[in-house]
Amino acid sequence: MKRLYRISLLLLFVVLTDVSLVVSEKTVKPEELSQYVEPRIGTAHCRWFHFTPGALPFGMAKPGPSTNGHVGNRSGWEATGYDYRESSIEGFPCFHEFQVGGIVVMPTVGTLKTIPGPVDDTTGIGYRSRFERKDEIATAGYYSVVLKDYDVKAELTATPRVAFQRFTFPAGNESHILFDIGNRQGESGAVVDAEVILTEQGQIEGWVTTKPEYVKKYQPDATVTMYFSAVLDKKPYQWGTFKGKDAFAGESRIQGKGAGLYLTFQTRKGEAVTTKIGLSYTSVANARLNLQKEAASLNFEKAKIAAHEQWEEYLGRIRVETPVREDKVKFYTGLYHAILGRGLASDVNGAYPRNDGSVGQIPMKKGKPVHNLYNTDAAWGAQWNLSQVWALAYPEYYSDYISSHLLVYKDAGWLADGLACSRYVSGVGTNLLSTIIAGAYQCGIRDFNQEEAYEACIKNELDGENRPLGAGKVDTRYFLEYGYVPHQEEGNGPQEAFMFSASHTLEYAYSAWAVAQWAKQLGKTDDYTRLMHLSKGWERIYDSSTNFVCPKKKDGTFIDNFNPMQVWRGFQEGNAWQYTFYVPHDVEGLVAKVGANVFNQRLDSIFTVSQKLIFSGGKEVGAFAGLQTLYNQGNQPCLHISWLFNESGRPSLTQKWVRAILDEFYGTDGIHGYGYGQDEDQGQLGAWYVISSLGLFDVKGLTSIEPSFALGSPLFDKITIRLNKKYYKGKKFEIKTMNGGKKNKYVEKYKLNGKEIHTLRLPFKTISAGGCLEVEMSNRPKDTY
Repeated sequence: MKRLYRISLLLLFVVLTDVSLVVSEKTVKPEELSQYVEPRIGTAHCRWFHFTPGALPFGMAKPGPSTNGHVGNRSGWEATGYDYRESSIEGFPCFHEFQVGGIVVMPTVGTLKTIPGPVDDTTGIGYRSRFERKDEIATAGYYSVVLKDYDVKAELTATPRVAFQRFTFPAGNESHILFDIGNRQGESGAVVDAEVILTEQGQIEGWVTTKPEYVKKYQPDATVTMYFSAVLDKKPYQWGTFKGKDAFAGESRIQGKGAGLYLTFQTRKGEAVTTKIGLSYTSVANARLNLQKEAASLNFEKAKIAAHEQWEEYLGRIRVETPVREDKVKFYTGLYHAILGRGLASDVNGAYPRNDGSVGQIPMKKGKPVHNLYNTDAAWGAQWNLSQVWALAYPEYYSDYISSHLLVYKDAGWLADGLACSRYVSGVGTNLLSTIIAGAYQCGIRDFNQEEAYEACIKNELDGENRPLGAGKVDTRYFLEYGYVPHQEEGNGPQEAFMFSASHTLEYAYSAWAVAQWAKQLGKTDDYTRLMHLSKGWERIYDSSTNFVCPKKKDGTFIDNFNPMQVWRGFQEGNAWQYTFYVPHDVEGLVAKVGANVFNQRLDSIFTVSQKLIFSGGKEVGAFAGLQTLYNQGNQPCLHISWLFNESGRPSLTQKWVRAILDEFYGTDGIHGYGYGQDEDQGQLGAWYVISSLGLFDVKGLTSIEPSFALGSPLFDKITIRLNKKYYKGKKFEIKTMNGGKKNKYVEKYKLNGKEIHTLRLPFKTISAGGCLEVEMSNRPKDTY
């Protein structure tokens, strides 16, 4: 009997244990990852699109605070918007995109002020307000701050096309909300015209037309217009319009440069007023529709929760585990930036702004557009960061991004690297979009118009006739004729049309090779042959007497007085020390020319010297701080170089220097973020951190017929990449490290699904099929596996 009793107790214990395990498995939630997102990282030199904490991934609505946005930027690329070193906020713009910005909302209290005032103003002439960092909360999908001069708490969040702004006021009869519409903001360029209206139904609606600097340069007759329709949850008891310092009480409509509108409320202490702002690039009616479809039934709290959940889903596609919080902050802030920029430009009904200024229509399926249109900075260098992250974890966006570009190609006849409402805004005057499209195809992301995509890429590589400046590569005809771009000291048009001969040759040779692989697969023999000939362009400007690539003239001679450290003469945003390594498609050929020992010694010494300057321009705050250095992690042309040792027989040096860059170049504060105020270019430097810290990278940008990742030294104890089942066979791919840590940065051995492998490359299809890579770490360098 006692024995039966003991058995019964044992069975009961087992049952209860199993139940508790089941319950615990169901109730344990994965770690929230947005806690590691710090959007203020690197905002001491902050591009307009960099700091928009209220936004969703790839969203149109990008509300964020501005400290100096009204100043604009003279050349189209300078830092403007939010500067970590400044201490006052002048408003909360809703649009923050490449060459696009505006629709500013600002709460104030007391005497009405209708100009922002100078950035360093201490007299209170403008409506800007002081703030303190301790009163800020900035994370993925939410921002709040206390405006000290008004005792107002401002909060921001968003849906894809609707900006939510909530302001909590003190008690008083002079609580204002300003809609500053007709003034320059960030990268938007000068205002051409604007209008704002308070409708009889209480909506605030309007538009602003701007001429961004890059639109002025690349598509001179074009403009960009932003539309909005806003509703508030409280009625004002007074209102008026303004232009500059002039206010017009009781007026409900105003048009022209500087147009704005104010609302005045009586508020109780702690009373909140929320405005929901529907946005569009096509019409006020579509801004109104976007607001209705996305946010009619949402209040601020529901929108905030939904934004948080969406960010968690997107960030959670790559989960990393480590006890080092700083590394998690760097990783998830980098991933945040990789999926923040390059946002929506089309409406819920598929309407989109066309290149010629008219409104186009994307086909609909089951009530939704079959794809979207996006605004985007140039893809210059994106093959070494963004596209690799997108291919792994966001293939559906990658596909949409390509369809977006093909839409503009169909409308305007040319691929355009950078787009502002379909307008050409190349930015760098070249065009590497072919490599991004070819990479998607090779990775199996093919649910776009493949025939049109190939046609567009071939034209991008092989057509130099009547090529508009906005399509980039305007010197393509010379590349086709000479097999390299001949150097000119003087020429017509901007410098990119004639001065950057050597860097253009290297870029065009690489992109020709990438498209050639695609042509080979399709059996396009003639295209393949011609493209492969062009892919050798780098050899034609390689000077074996100096072991540098060097600008070459039409007569076949190299330029006089060559200085390999000189910037701009033959090299865009770099120099010969940096660009000589720009042969990602034929590293073996480059190593053979230089000699393996010389190649590795030179490259290793470059990193040894560059480490003293934090692998860029030291502590100088500026976008071009590292241009005249041996190596510049802060700009695109160098972003593959630390991975070249994998191709030259010294993988331990890739492991060493990549880890050093991750630890030292990248920081976690407002000044030391991406270097010291470097040009992050809509997620590129953040995405480089992400892909490199996984211990994966491809110098070819995944454009090979059988694309593969080079293997490096993973930074984390465990990495879980969740795979998209629509595109890939596997459910997840894991990377686990043993005996890791800061001191053990070298790899002793790799195991794939339990079996040791003796290769430093992992096919993309192996990763997308799912599995587990085990990496045993060591403190001893090793070069043979």
